Amino acid sequence: MTTQINLLDWRAERRVRRKKEFISMVVGTALVALIIAIAVASFINIRIRNQNARNTYLQQQIKQTDREIAEIKDLNKVRDNLLARMHVIETLQQDRSATVHFFDEVVNTLPTGVYLKSIKEDRGKVTFTGVAQSNGRVSAYMKNLDASPWFSNPRLVVIKTTESQSQRHSDFTLVVDVARPQQKAAGTVASAAAGGKS
Repeated sequence: MTTQINLLDWRAERRVRRKKEFISMVVGTALVALIIAIAVASFINIRIRNQNARNTYLQQQIKQTDREIAEIKDLNKVRDNLLARMHVIETLQQDRSATVHFFDEVVNTLPTGVYLKSIKEDRGKVTFTGVAQSNGRVSAYMKNLDASPWFSNPRLVVIKTTESQSQRHSDFTLVVDVARPQQKAAGTVASAAAGGKS
């Protein structure tokens, strides 16, 4: 039987063993750190991709909303244009019937013995120029105008009595405000309320 004697120093063997253990531990730690780093990097990349996808979706939604807002603004412009046209049409229709009522009322308020030479309208005021058989007839004409729902506030500008062919007559010019019946009624109510307060 042969006996084997280990001639290596036990301390050297322990040193070699510890060195191998240290290297394997360092390599294992490096592998674990590498795996953790790869996992963290992939997790961060996944989060970045998700956030980029959300950002892209939000940008698309913002563009879509901007387009819808622009369409709404265009529709509002179209609506405003249509409303303006409707208002113009309604005004024209009212003015068309108002013109007929105006001339009808001119005839209705004219008393006997008063003749008109001219009628001029300017910014809601009408100037009547005419001839009357007497000053009293001009006064009656002014009362008729004031009582009319289409006229208000008659003012005598000029009255001149002349004589031709042994007949006396009065040349006159008077100004009256044009008022629609509903405006005059509103003015009457307002003046009555003001009078009641005083």
